[in-house]
Amino acid sequence: MEFKRACFLTKIVVLALLIYMATSLLDLRGKILDIQLQRDELAEQVTDQQLENRKLADAIANSDDPEMLERVARDRGYVEQGETLFIDVAN
Repeated sequence: MEFKRACFLTKIVVLALLIYMATSLLDLRGKILDIQLQRDELAEQVTDQQLENRKLADAIANSDDPEMLERVARDRGYVEQGETLFIDVAN
């Protein structure tokens, strides 16, 4: 059985297809890396949000605790009766 040698045009078509496939693979690799970075950022955001949710759930569970009520009042700028509040306006 004798094989015919590929003509010049066939070689050029095969070479063009190989170049196209290589550039497509490199483009897909870049897209994959971008998506992985986005995934990592979103995973970090999820972790931060879960921590915030745990803090809020703890605050809800301890909403009757006097120490929690005082801390929330202090965070909002409330003072106890008879207490003097000094505000630094120099900054």
